[in-house]
Parts: sequence; C-alpha cells; structure tokens
Amino acid sequence: MTQPSACVITVSDRSFAGEREDRGGPIAVGLLREAGWHCPDAEVVADGADSVADALRRACARGVKLIVTTGGTGVAPRDETPEGTQQVVTREVPGIAEELRRRGLDDTPKSVLSRGIAGIIDPFGALVVNLPGSTNAVSSGVPIVLGVAAHIVDQLAGGDH
Repeated sequence: MTQPSACVITVSDRSFAGEREDRGGPIAVGLLREAGWHCPDAEVVADGADSVADALRRACARGVKLIVTTGGTGVAPRDETPEGTQQVVTREVPGIAEELRRRGLDDTPKSVLSRGIAGIIDPFGALVVNLPGSTNAVSSGVPIVLGVAAHIVDQLAGGDH
C-alpha cells in the first residue's frame, strides 16, 4: 500500500522574502520521504494566521493527509501559526503537541515556549502538526509525528483500531 501524501509548510517572513534560507522545511521533507510518504518540496509562506490557514486549506484541497508546519509557534508578535491552524482544525489531538514539547526539553528548556498544536481537519481526513522552526525541533519532532501519523490517517479513512 502506498502511503498517502504529506506536505511541509514553512512559516517565516524572512524565508518567504528570500532573506533567509529555509533550513527546517527540507529536513522535514527528507524525513517524511525516508519514511515512505510522498512529499513535495516545502512550501514557504509568510507569518500570520490567515497565511497559515490559507496554506492549510490549499493542502487539503490537493488531498494531502499529513501536513507538518515549521515555524511561527513561539511568542513573537508575528508567531501566529497556532492561530491559523485553529481556524482550520476541527478536532485537536493535544497529546502530540504535548509530547513534542516534552521531548523538546532534551534539546532546550525553551521548548515549553512552543504554542504549536496538532489536530484533524474534517471532512478532509487530514492531520496537521505545528513544529517550531529550529532545525533541532524539526529533526526530533518529525519522528514523533511519524510514530502516529499513519495510524491516524488510517483511522480517519475508516480503518479499524
């Protein structure tokens, strides 16, 4: 069985403007591809809730079943990835975000500042998970997401427990 499609959305004003290279997005894409998911190159969007919500809606319209965002989860004024995600998510899966923050403590005490969320986008049957933008957070976070993503996507498609 072929894995459903995934996508990575990097949320960064500076990367969107071409002022800074997106380093986290390509890491996430590589890890998803290594795990067997079909995943195009990362899409880079500007910070802001509406920008994030629009990108998530576009991904769902393409039939993407796993969406990983990187960046915009902190406390800076333009960090609105969780707010944009909440505009689209119909059911949160808080345990994923909690585990990402908990495991992130191995890398930095600042992981508790991430406001990222995880949730389901109905009726599209998609899972979205917000990761911080740091390369460490992406490298350690994507494996956590991969530990449950296939099961969640299967459940959303009507699979048995």
